[in-house]
Amino acid sequence: RTITSKAQLNSVQMQVNEAFAVRKIEGSIRSSVGIMKDLNRLIRLPEMAQTMQQLSTELMKAGIIEEMVEDMLPEDGEMLMEDEGEVDKVLGEILKDRKEPSLPVAPVPEPQTQEVEEEEEEDAEAMMDQMRNRLDALRS
Repeated sequence: RTITSKAQLNSVQMQVNEAFAVRKIEGSIRSSVGIMKDLNRLIRLPEMAQTMQQLSTELMKAGIIEEMVEDMLPEDGEMLMEDEGEVDKVLGEILKDRKEPSLPVAPVPEPQTQEVEEEEEEDAEAMMDQMRNRLDALRS
């Protein structure tokens, strides 16, 4: 008889502990819901969606206008080569006798990939720090 009553008391104790845990989870969920509501109010998803649609239409318009301008203007590559040829001719006539001996062109050293990777890593870290700061600002 004492063993059964002891088992019942343990069962009741576990149920009470479970009820307290459920109550604690309920409080956490309520605070999370409040935070989510505040976040949704701050973000204003419908307004952001409308802004994104306007931006996409403007970009499409800009792309179409850019294509029209490219179609109207002649090819830049051919024009640049012709222009450079004319400039070389004029400079050749002006500097007939005063031409300096051309110096050999030194090869440009390629940037070290390690430095580039370090810079990219630093940029990524800086970006992550900015995002963390923004997240902290939103939380507070």
